[in-house]
Amino acid sequence: MFIRTFRAERMKLHHSPVWLAFFILPILPAVMGTFNYQQNVDILKDQWYSLWTQHTLFTCYFFLPAIIGVYCSYLCRLEHMNHNWNTVMTAPVSVHYLYIAKLTVASVMVLLTQVWIGLLFVISGKLCRLTSPIPKELAIWLLCGTVSGIVICAVQLCVSLVIRSFAVPVGIAMIGGVAGLAAFAKGYGVWFPYSLLSLGMRANQPGGPMQCSTGQFVINSLLYLAVCICFSVVWLKKRDVVAG
Repeated sequence: MFIRTFRAERMKLHHSPVWLAFFILPILPAVMGTFNYQQNVDILKDQWYSLWTQHTLFTCYFFLPAIIGVYCSYLCRLEHMNHNWNTVMTAPVSVHYLYIAKLTVASVMVLLTQVWIGLLFVISGKLCRLTSPIPKELAIWLLCGTVSGIVICAVQLCVSLVIRSFAVPVGIAMIGGVAGLAAFAKGYGVWFPYSLLSLGMRANQPGGPMQCSTGQFVINSLLYLAVCICFSVVWLKKRDVVAG
């Protein structure tokens, strides 16, 4: 039953405008970060590592949270229209499967987005004529960013289930990204879901270890996932969902 639910959620993305956000939005921080690097190349001496800090400055705090917000809002959009929640909630499908299928589809989109971000980073470095080897840690940065992105997916799906709007949850994601910058600056990044993105992707210190222990990063990520799954399941079970 889960596989069928997953396929139904995946079908929503066929010929979807979400793919425009997938392709176009990551290009913007790549261009902005590369331009910023080029303008400060006399100060930024670490080549690939310095370029990564400029890319992630825009990606982690502004664009990627918004992209994830778009994914999650779109996955809930059809249910919020034309009283479709009534149909969904009377179908012989567990609400666990419903939420986890949405989360799985959004997570796959985040993984693909991270691959695209990594490719844009490499292309940008080649255009900047960087001579040092591509950092071996790049795959780790992208993988940890995927884990963090999945956490944000879980949070944004909760928001999108509660708020029957497409734009408002995306706006909340953007605010969350900016708030993540403040939380990270204050040293509370590991406790704030949107800050986990910059921690995982080593936005400020790509050449060194994560600014918290790997164990704490994983535990907090799993904790947020568990809380969001439990909240969403209870919300769908206990609340009489009627989309108007």
